[in-house]
Amino acid sequence: MPILESQFIPSLPFKNGHFNTLYRPYFMKDTISYQRKRITTWDKDFIDLDFSTVGSKKLGLLIHGLEGSSESNYMIKTAKKLNTIGLDAICMNLRGCSGEDNLLLSTYHSGKTEDIDFVVKHILENYEYENIVIIGFSLGGNLTLKYLGEYVASLSSKIKGGIATSVPIDIASAEKEMDKFKNKLYMEIFFKTMKNKVLEKHHKFPEYQLDKDKLFKATKFKHLEHLYTVPVFGFESPEDYWQKASSKPYLSKIDRPTLLINAKDDSFLSKECFPFEEAKASEYFYFTETEYGGHCGFMSSFTQSENNWLENKIAIFIQQKIQL
Repeated sequence: MPILESQFIPSLPFKNGHFNTLYRPYFMKDTISYQRKRITTWDKDFIDLDFSTVGSKKLGLLIHGLEGSSESNYMIKTAKKLNTIGLDAICMNLRGCSGEDNLLLSTYHSGKTEDIDFVVKHILENYEYENIVIIGFSLGGNLTLKYLGEYVASLSSKIKGGIATSVPIDIASAEKEMDKFKNKLYMEIFFKTMKNKVLEKHHKFPEYQLDKDKLFKATKFKHLEHLYTVPVFGFESPEDYWQKASSKPYLSKIDRPTLLINAKDDSFLSKECFPFEEAKASEYFYFTETEYGGHCGFMSSFTQSENNWLENKIAIFIQQKIQL
């Protein structure tokens, strides 16, 4: 029954989920020096990997969330923490998220685990890592959990486990949550870049028929899925996409230590995104629910050096449960 208790108790302002969600990306200013390596994919596209290494045989592969990148604060802080406990870090930029548009019409989506599998195999074939843990945030966390369950029959024994944070594991119900007024600001932030990317794809690929009027008026993820995700990736409907991309059905298949951390005050998540029953029924899938933390926040103080709860939690799980 792997339900892990949480002791995350932030100072008063950070007990507000929205404050916690927004504080990390706008006020946490960490830096890191990456070495970038571009790899060519099987479909003649590219994926950019950013390395922060300490010469280890142990590796953390990090995957960012929607419209994030290796420069997202949670990626930088986690990579630096991994380095301090003796792990190399590779931060995977999903297609079109590395600062340069990818070459194809298709980019990424919440369930596109074939890209994760490709990167993992590339690492195994080209580097001498003996132990690997996959760490994902939000959309990247959904990819992490889905990948570990979906590819369980073919996973290398060098993949020792995973950690996921702030994950909408049930996309259908989470999207209904995102449609609520409380998330209007976040939707505007996401749509600012997402709409521009879809428009750019239309200009680069004239064969991609786009109703610009509907794009400009879009206010829900479902609207963009109708216009882009469904036709480009071959789903039958947004509902078909939600079902096929969600990681929740794969949690029971996971066969190596894997942790999900979700906060109760994460306004992105529905009640279906808190898998107590799945964790209780599993030998390997662990779940931690915190009272506070927001979405990919888990900030506790205005003193930056004290804002390490999430990174410390990740490190402890790696050391105690995955035992790298």
